[in-house]
Amino acid sequence: MDEKAIVLFSGGQDSATCLAWALNEFSSVETIGFDYGQNHSVELEVRQTFLESFRSSFPDLTKNLGEDHLVDLSVLGAISDTALTGEREIEINEAGLPNTFVPGRNLLFLTIAAAVGYRRNAKHLVGGMCETDYSGYPDCRDDTLKSLQVTLGLGMDMRYVLHTPLMWIDKAETWRMASDLGGAGLVDLIIKDTHTCYRGDRSTLHAWGYGCNDCPACELRASGWNSYAEGMSSQQGAGQ
Repeated sequence: MDEKAIVLFSGGQDSATCLAWALNEFSSVETIGFDYGQNHSVELEVRQTFLESFRSSFPDLTKNLGEDHLVDLSVLGAISDTALTGEREIEINEAGLPNTFVPGRNLLFLTIAAAVGYRRNAKHLVGGMCETDYSGYPDCRDDTLKSLQVTLGLGMDMRYVLHTPLMWIDKAETWRMASDLGGAGLVDLIIKDTHTCYRGDRSTLHAWGYGCNDCPACELRASGWNSYAEGMSSQQGAGQ
């Protein structure tokens, strides 16, 4: 499309894949990230590393990649009582959700992105939310985001479109999407230069990337990688 998009880019696998997707779909793309007092603040460091490596490794794909915005949302961490914003062990809460759920996070992220998009003339907002293979966060649900899209459009008198390219695919398919968009080079870049672990652990590089290999985010990522790798091995075996 000959239009501009803003991608919610945290520095993790999902948002990196969505960024590659958006660059393939729109004529101009900007990124936005948020410092909300997250314990795994290392993601704010690696997002810059990824953007630099992405530009240098994929000059054709990133030729339309524009400005990066980093927004201070420390107030979100200040009012939250979660394992991502405080010194708590990761566990399931009374509502059946992992206590890594930060209430209002995605709602606030997309509202801020829409406000930035208003002045940047970018009505397309891209996020890595997924309802197929996820931790059950209610602000990742398709119904939530469709409702928010309507609210943002009414509240700002601008027809926003929220894109969630990962909504109906699992983590293995997310790896395949990255491969389809940028080949083995992009997959390798995501493995080495993104961060998804909730504990901020970058001491060990696994086949699927850095992480503690124990938190819900690592478990989802590792499981998806294993399924993706098995599928790739089967395809290579069939081709021999």
